[in-house]
Amino acid sequence: MGLMVEIEQTALPGIGLRHEFTTRSGRRIGLISHRSGRRDLVIYDRDDPDRACETVKLNDEEADALAELLGAPRVVQRLNDLHREVAGLVSEKLPIGDDSPYAGRPMGDARVRTRTGASIVAIVRAGQVYTSPAPDFALAAGDLVVVVGSAEGVNAVADILARG
Repeated sequence: MGLMVEIEQTALPGIGLRHEFTTRSGRRIGLISHRSGRRDLVIYDRDDPDRACETVKLNDEEADALAELLGAPRVVQRLNDLHREVAGLVSEKLPIGDDSPYAGRPMGDARVRTRTGASIVAIVRAGQVYTSPAPDFALAAGDLVVVVGSAEGVNAVADILARG
């Protein structure tokens, strides 16, 4: 799995919290979470780790967008790592086609877990990852459904999503 990154947390009285870590190449990166909800992404000077050379202020939507960009590939990577550790567990990204009987319907209508034993763990839509979608999450043509289970269960989900 690789080495864990050590994240330092510091309370900033009257402001909020600062989380920082050092990259493998020696760069310090921080995130200041203000009580107001604003977040500042801080990149520190390579020669003076106490001096910020760049600060980017992020509102909630921008912070969410950055988290999605950074998180989407990691979700898939973590699943792949898990598969190597658990024999018989597979995951697939299954497309919802225009002709799928579940396009435009709540995910729960497919009753995937009940019918196959496999689980839908995420939906990828337009580059955004929705993890642990609820049964009322409406599927749409073009979605990729991330399914985890036995090979037989995942294949059965593919059939359900394609044909009903």
